[in-house]
Amino acid sequence: MEEKRIALLGIIVEDMTVTEKLNRILHDYSAYVVGRMGIPYHDRGVAIISIVLDAPQNVISTLSGKLGMLPGVSVKAVYQKAGKEKQS
Repeated sequence: MEEKRIALLGIIVEDMTVTEKLNRILHDYSAYVVGRMGIPYHDRGVAIISIVLDAPQNVISTLSGKLGMLPGVSVKAVYQKAGKEKQS
């Protein structure tokens, strides 16, 4: 089993017509999402979204890649092997 990492995806959306596709992709990965914050920045005409994930590296990379392929969307990932999972 691949080791999980904690990741922060920083997403800037310049083309608001892709938000439905973006949200659909995020929904597909919702099992890995720890939290999400979206900020509409009207003065600049963009939306800024931060997503916190707890997922294997390949899942983080795949999600980042899918989002980054959307037109008008920029994505950067910061991730770290951090902390230990609590045992149930």
